[in-house]
Amino acid sequence: QVEVRESGGGSVEPGGSLRLSCVASARIQPVFDSYCVGWFRQPQGQPRESVALSNRADDTTYSDSVKGRFTFIKDKVENTVYLQMDSLRPEDSAMYYCGLSRRPLCRHISSYEYWGQGTEVTVSV
Repeated sequence: QVEVRESGGGSVEPGGSLRLSCVASARIQPVFDSYCVGWFRQPQGQPRESVALSNRADDTTYSDSVKGRFTFIKDKVENTVYLQMDSLRPEDSAMYYCGLSRRPLCRHISSYEYWGQGTEVTVSV
């Protein structure tokens, strides 16, 4: 049984910060030694897109749109990952999801099969 739960979303003004959390639960432990984990977002009326991806070797890649502003943090002991979001812009507004992938190659959104319910982020004046 694999479970994913996100939290930490909310409303913030442009230039502000938010910190999202994702707690993962799986039969195989430690979770992130066996699963890729990533943050994704889906703006209203648009497709879901990757934000930051981290494989089992802890290599992390960021979308160009968030590079330098967002930071992916992985806590293997607590099976928890965080997304520290700074210098937020209105275009960052979206439903943010945490996803897990059991596949060895996990550089594309189609590789992720376990998802949380999402946490909403709104950046506006």
